[in-house]
Amino acid sequence: MTQPVPPVDERLTNGKLTVLGLQHVLVMYAGAIAVPLIVGRALGLSAEEVTMLISADLFCCGIVTFIQSFGVTQWFGIRLPVMMGVTFAAVGPMVAIARSTQGHEGAQLLFGTIIAAGIISIIIAPLVSRMLRFFPPLVTGTIIAIIGITLMRVGINWIFGNPFGPTAPSVVNPEYAKWLSSAAAAAGAPGSPIPAIPKGLSILPSVPNPRYADLTGLGIAAIVLASILIIAKYAKGFFANIAVLLGIVIGAIVASAMGIMTFEKVAKAQWVDIVLPFHFGMPIFEPVSIITMTLVMIVVMIESTGMFLALGEMTGKKIDQKDLARGLRTDGLGTLIGGIFNTFPYTSFSQNVGLVAVTGVRSRFVCVAGGIILVILGLLPKLAALVESLPTVVLGGAGIVMFGMVIATGIRILANVDFKTNRHNAMIVAISIGVGMIPMVAPNFRQWMPHAIHPLIESGILLTSVAAVLLNLYFNGAPHDTKEAVNAARQAEA
Repeated sequence: MTQPVPPVDERLTNGKLTVLGLQHVLVMYAGAIAVPLIVGRALGLSAEEVTMLISADLFCCGIVTFIQSFGVTQWFGIRLPVMMGVTFAAVGPMVAIARSTQGHEGAQLLFGTIIAAGIISIIIAPLVSRMLRFFPPLVTGTIIAIIGITLMRVGINWIFGNPFGPTAPSVVNPEYAKWLSSAAAAAGAPGSPIPAIPKGLSILPSVPNPRYADLTGLGIAAIVLASILIIAKYAKGFFANIAVLLGIVIGAIVASAMGIMTFEKVAKAQWVDIVLPFHFGMPIFEPVSIITMTLVMIVVMIESTGMFLALGEMTGKKIDQKDLARGLRTDGLGTLIGGIFNTFPYTSFSQNVGLVAVTGVRSRFVCVAGGIILVILGLLPKLAALVESLPTVVLGGAGIVMFGMVIATGIRILANVDFKTNRHNAMIVAISIGVGMIPMVAPNFRQWMPHAIHPLIESGILLTSVAAVLLNLYFNGAPHDTKEAVNAARQAEA
């Protein structure tokens, strides 16, 4: 008598696999494309290069999802229904690197940092799988909340404009700029009694910038947000799960009708293209940036550990230490592959774990099919160009929801923390979030500190993570029971 196939290893028909795999792709799509748009624009890359980042991201999402769900050798792949995507936790450090060194050189530094962090993550994966006790719900919820708070600034700037550059709230009065230019020309004339203009002299912006907080863009963002809210309330099942993606589509249609979104880039893009490694040149390895990214990856892998344990319970598969090590090695391998193919650190997407619970389909081969679909999408530059063409106001309307839900997840986890009988817990959360807010509120706080440590202290996520872990150890210690951490992971996927 043959033994029944476990639900996690069940092989469905090709038709069902395709439909269910596409559903997983659609649920994660909005989150997957957000990071290359954020980082690509922070690097100051051209539209064509941002398009390439999106294609590379989708391609690598597919490759790493296949490895994680299907399993490759005895070392990689936890063999659970897991979709892999770029982690939001790494956005802060990546944007900091991008702003400090822009263009191709910044991309080389960024991808060198990611490659090194991926290699280190593969090596330390078995150790990280034993560190879950240092990340109870108190720490996990605080870290997730600060990730959402940090990202919310990006979503708000998508709507109104960045506080610096062409969309800054104020610009220099053209009359003043003309006067200074004339004065500089007169001072440089032979025999002029006017002294030379001091080097670095400039006029402060004093005129409102018409490109900042444009009411038309604000209206489109409001339409996107309203569409998501209506769909989330009145739609059922699958359509409710992709409310954010449908809201972006509606916003794109409205922006196109108003002439704000155009399709020249889509017309110029190729139908099919191969994603090649090291597009921006050979990577640059900078020790401090690598340390920062490795610390972020440790936090990411701790979150993945709790998620894998919760998903194992959900699918009826017992997860042991070797399984955890394989899954975490794949997080590191995905990050290594991402750095090689011009994209970013990878982790398991929690919203797709929630979809497993909603649909009741526990077969890992559904996510294998989703990975194959993502690889195909990554080979279609026209699709990536279409995404890159989206006005930031459309993404901003969706970003309020996406990043706000990250904050809400952290709050949901913290809601089950004991604040009544343990007065120290509130202090841990308060101080940790306060420390994480420093780079956002006072970005120049590090100007008198050694430049070598700047990358370590300019990420609010990293500061909060370190503060929460250390304060929790100081006040509460580190119990060996990891059930609370598993419950926190399950709440994060609800």
